[in-house]
Amino acid sequence: MGKFAEADALISKIFICRKCKTRNKRGAAKCRKCGSIYMRAKRKDIRVKK
Repeated sequence: MGKFAEADALISKIFICRKCKTRNKRGAAKCRKCGSIYMRAKRKDIRVKK
């Protein structure tokens, strides 16, 4: 988790479409852009570039 609790709370409410990589709201049943039902939660850990 990051430094700011407010930012972590907002990140946990975001879903990402696996097809078009669009951000969606937590309660979305399908993607707002492409209509796909394949969604994943946004990653909560910080990844380091190599």
